[in-house]
Amino acid sequence: NDWVFSVAGLFFGREVCYERLGCFTDDPPWSGIPGRELAGLPSPPAAVNTNFLLYTRDNTMKHQKISPSNPSTIKASNFRAHRKTRFIIHGHLGGFMFHVEDVNCILIDWTGGSSGLYTEAVNNVRIVGAELVYLVNLLEKDYGYSPANIHFIGHSLGAHAAGEAGRRKPGIGRITGLDPAGPLFQYTPNKVRLDPSDAEFVDVIHTHAVILHISAPGILQTCGHLDFYPNGGKKMPGCKQLRVPPTARDINDLMRAYRSIGCGHKRSLRYYAESITTPNGFLGYQCETYRDFILGACFPCRKERCPLMGHYADMFPYKTEKEQQKVYLNTGARPPYSRKYCSIKLKVGGIILNVDLYFIYMLFFFGRGTFKPGNTYLNYIDTEISGNISKVEFLWKKHLGQVHRGCMGADEVTVISGEDGNVSVFCGHGSVQPNKWQTLMPC
Repeated sequence: NDWVFSVAGLFFGREVCYERLGCFTDDPPWSGIPGRELAGLPSPPAAVNTNFLLYTRDNTMKHQKISPSNPSTIKASNFRAHRKTRFIIHGHLGGFMFHVEDVNCILIDWTGGSSGLYTEAVNNVRIVGAELVYLVNLLEKDYGYSPANIHFIGHSLGAHAAGEAGRRKPGIGRITGLDPAGPLFQYTPNKVRLDPSDAEFVDVIHTHAVILHISAPGILQTCGHLDFYPNGGKKMPGCKQLRVPPTARDINDLMRAYRSIGCGHKRSLRYYAESITTPNGFLGYQCETYRDFILGACFPCRKERCPLMGHYADMFPYKTEKEQQKVYLNTGARPPYSRKYCSIKLKVGGIILNVDLYFIYMLFFFGRGTFKPGNTYLNYIDTEISGNISKVEFLWKKHLGQVHRGCMGADEVTVISGEDGNVSVFCGHGSVQPNKWQTLMPC
């Protein structure tokens, strides 16, 4: 083999070719560039051992193994050309899908190529992408099946495998990246990672985004048409702050640790699974930053301008209007994870009094401090409650040791739904004593 010298350093300029799948090189940008300091070629297809496991409504519990190398297995299976086909690359969402749609659901098992060192699995992503394209080409040739009816759903490295397939096969309808892997992909050229050109529509959910080069398993940068950042995309409610063992000194040790204890990295799978059966559950808001979102700068939705994270992201009419659209939302710590985003405007009556104010019917702690008479206070909340609100209740609490000097209460509460901008106004009826409930009804 010849030695090749580049600005990235010294590396092998090698190539390996496999029947059916073509040739693979370790030339840049596949290795030897900043952010992708790895060497090596992908493992042989037999070692990666990519398997295609078909589920349909006719066999929801037990898969049928199909193989593009043996087309008779497809003909004998429950695959139907009139259905959409959703490929799931290392995830388990098929059972949820059959509740809402009749699809060919194909689970991609490539544990032979992904269960070793992380750096080896990164190289093997290209084999999986090539295997996917080989099957898609066969379906197109033998069944007249359009790539536009194909949806790749990939988690972690699987997201980049989907991107590799889309790069090789133009016209794929949709790719969904579930917390695409960050190390050795973050800020690398589009050719080696998922990007918007890989399908007609690419949506991404970021749940454990990398901040420094290898500080977390997910990718931070936008890599789709719609990039969703629930809770800011870095730390998920209900997931403990992950402390990587001090023995994790290189990228393979680091990713081995995340594989076993990475709650946030796996949350994207749970969000997507829940979104299948809750069509309006994960409404997102287009903002430049998460801080803008939590401050209400992007609230409420303009007409038809709020996309849904997860399964129904493709329903957004402006999904491909431009690339790298950032979308933010919040989720809960436990199932159901979806939340409804509202603004609460409170006008206070009565005397000045330090209180703990609980907005009980919205299951939300509004605030703590001094609420002054005649003032209006604004806050934004996430709640599990959907539908119309029939009344609101407050518990006004006086701090111990504070001299009581009169009554207090809420004069008016305005609730604005972030989903549709619907406004509900609730009026108070007189003041209340501390430690007493106050009920407000629609004005």
